[in-house]
Amino acid sequence: MRPLFHPSVEDVSVEAILHALSDPVRVAIFAQIVGSDCSHNCSEFLSVSEKTIPKSTLSQHFKALREAGLIRGERKGVEIHNTSRCTEVDKRFPGLIAAIVDAHRIQSQDKQRPIRPNGKKTDSPKVKG
Repeated sequence: MRPLFHPSVEDVSVEAILHALSDPVRVAIFAQIVGSDCSHNCSEFLSVSEKTIPKSTLSQHFKALREAGLIRGERKGVEIHNTSRCTEVDKRFPGLIAAIVDAHRIQSQDKQRPIRPNGKKTDSPKVKG
């Protein structure tokens, strides 16, 4: 089995990070990994943002995140467990990852807010009970 490629933090570029996180599925995957204290295997993300993701596509998403320097993948048997490299990347580009993850969170919350009859979104998400 081929070893997984992880760029050194000195080789991580803003362009690579922004490109990797320009895909809505990848940014959702990355935000979930960042928000967790433990590693995640790829199969935990077969459904992302209410979409079913084929395993082959999921592998490509993880490869893009890994090669951009955003995650580290470690083989454990037949699974690859992924963890965030935020601490390393934050030393190189302070605040960049936090800003992107916060922007994704805000955008996700905006999408969940219901739309009024006048076409404008409400100020806060409302749950019908």
